[in-house]
Formats: sequence, C-alpha cells, structure tokens
Amino acid sequence: MSTVASVAEIRAHFPALQRTHGGTPVAYFDGPGGTQVPRVVVDAMSDYMFHHNANTHWRYPTSIETDACIASARESVADFLGATPAQVAFGANMTTLNFHLARALGWRLSKGDEIVITELDHHANVAPWRALERERGVVIRSVPFDPATGLLDWPAFEAAIGRRTRIVAIGAASNALGTVTDVRRACELARAAGALSFVDAVHYAPHVLTDVKVLGCDFLAYSAYKAYGPHIGILYGRLPLFETLDIPKLQPSPDNAPERWETGTGNHEGMVGAGAAVEFMASLSDGPDRRARLRATFAELHRRGQRLVEQLWSGLSSIGGVRLYGPATHLPRTPTIAFTIDGKTTDEVAERLVENGLFLSNGDFYAATVIERLNRSPDGVMRAGCACYTTEDEVLRLIDGVRWVAGR
Repeated sequence: MSTVASVAEIRAHFPALQRTHGGTPVAYFDGPGGTQVPRVVVDAMSDYMFHHNANTHWRYPTSIETDACIASARESVADFLGATPAQVAFGANMTTLNFHLARALGWRLSKGDEIVITELDHHANVAPWRALERERGVVIRSVPFDPATGLLDWPAFEAAIGRRTRIVAIGAASNALGTVTDVRRACELARAAGALSFVDAVHYAPHVLTDVKVLGCDFLAYSAYKAYGPHIGILYGRLPLFETLDIPKLQPSPDNAPERWETGTGNHEGMVGAGAAVEFMASLSDGPDRRARLRATFAELHRRGQRLVEQLWSGLSSIGGVRLYGPATHLPRTPTIAFTIDGKTTDEVAERLVENGLFLSNGDFYAATVIERLNRSPDGVMRAGCACYTTEDEVLRLIDGVRWVAGR
C-alpha cells in the first residue's frame, strides 16, 4: 500500500502558507479560483529561465535544452491525463484554447447543426460555442440543472441529443457548486449519436485523477493554475483528429500534433511549471511509475477532501441564516461549497472573513447561468474550496468565522 505525505508535510512545500493577516495565519479557501503554488514548481520555472531560456528547434545548447524541457513537461502532463505526449497542447488558458478549438470545429458545421451544452458550465465552455451560433448558424441546446440539488437533468440531456447533434460540450465539475457530472455517460451518448465530445475539466482535474481513455472524450481542457501550477492551459485531443483538424495557424508553423495547436512562441516557463506541478503531485506518494503515484495521491486526497467537505457542510448548515447550494456530501462532488448569509452581500461577507485571515472568493465565478438559476444575480455566492493543504483546523476556523459574520 502506498504511503501518501501528511497534510503537514504537504504544507511545508507552500511558502504562501506562512503569510499572516492581522497577526493571524491566512487560510486559503480560494483554490477553485487558483491554488497556491509549491516551491518546487517555482524553482523549476526559475531554473529554466535562468539557465535554459531560448526559443525552440535550433541547434545551440539552450535551444536544445528548451526542446527537452518542453518534451519532459508534455510527458508529465500526458501521464496526468492518461494520454500520450502527442495529444497534449499548451496554450494561454483554457478559455483561449476552447475558442481556438471551437473555431476549428465550427468550420466543419453547417446551419442547423446542433451543439449541446449545460447550464452548470463556466462560460468558458459556453461563449465559444455561442459564437458559432452567430457565425455558423448552428443551434445551441442548453441542458438545465436542478437548483435544489445542483445536479444535471439527465432526462433533459438525453432528450437534447438528436440526429443533428454534432458536438457535446460538458463540464466535468461545476466550479461554482462542486457538482461532479458523469461525463463518461455524456461522452457515450455523444458517440452513439455520431457527435464529438469536449470536456471542461478545469475544476475536475485538481480533485479527480483524469483518464481520457476512460472518459471516452474527443477533447478535454484544464488549467494548470487550478492544480498547483502556473497560469497556463492544457488541451487534450484524440488522435488522429488532433493531427488533422483544420485550425487557424501560420503556414510555416509545424503541421504535426501537438505543436500545430500552439500558435506563436509558447510560454516555455509555464509549460515547465505545468509539468513540475504534476511531478509535485506524484511526489506525494510512492509507486512504480508516475501514473501509479498520481493514482495513490489522488485516492488519498479524495478521502481527505471528503472528510473536510462533510465537516464544512455540517458546520455551515448548523448556522442560522446560512444557505448552502449544490449537491449534498453523499453525492459526487468536489470539496467546494457555495453558501450565502441572509441579509448580507457576498462582498460584505468576504471582507469580514478576511478580518479572521480567511481568504474566500465570491461572485459568479464566470458560471453566470448557475448563479442566475439560483436567483443570486448579481450578488452571487461565497465559495469555499478545500485543497491538498487545507486542514481540519482551518475548516473549523471558517465555520467559526461564518458564525461570527452571521451574528449567530
């Protein structure tokens, strides 16, 4: 049985956790908007910048070293996704990559073709497809969710897929509510209809070890900065489609996957950092290879996260005037909870919690449709997300802080 680093051992890797506010140690619950970064990731990026920095594919040493650094990072990320290096492209962020992908897929579509999306999604997985509605005359079918449970309406999803469905674009986990959706089922339905599938795994990948083969998706994207890395996005594509899809690119740039997707000079240090973030997660466990170590790490972090989210849900639900949103803790979810306090704006709640060294994000988190369906526009909700470095004591501090703000 693999041994996984303790929370105390994990926390020692994160210099940000030494920060105090008003003499109180800061507790970071803002991971769904971007996790803190371990020292080894920054060290890898600075080592690249200081000692190997160059452009790619030339014959002098630092350029050759850059090629090797990027190849190594791509291998690490491929292991993280259960993919091959040729299926992994880097980009500015998930949003930009998805616009790039949507434009390429849009060239294959005709007026009246249909794209299925859901109301649970971040608008980075809405706007690129809505753009095709204007540009190509396609029909967008948006599947609702149940605001009372935070769960996708599966009968409506199945009914939305028909003979004109060409693309199914679905989030694996809601960044606002923590809902984990059965995207394998969604991809199977898409494939049975002859449609392509795209998975937004930005909020999913930090909490559930992704396996693109098991999910059966054609494309998948995530953001390294939500999983202990730098601000860079990653796109997986199924071969040979990834190799042959017509995409906007410069004529002299490479035609082979994945470089054909990486328009312009890439963020080399970000690529190195993304690979280092995967290596960090793998280093928390022992095992015969990187994927096995990642599997052990994620299994244990899931167990810890489930305990934390149950503690947080139970504590917050006991406070008068506090409303919780999203799936109950016995349902598939990430350790992310949305809540509000009656009679107080989310800006006010966030600012008061800061007084106790509690850093939480608030608003709509670009999941605007979710917030509208919850009747929480324009104020939004509070969002508390647990990460690999979150402790039970920090969760208790948050519960006490919310009770103080609520005046109960």
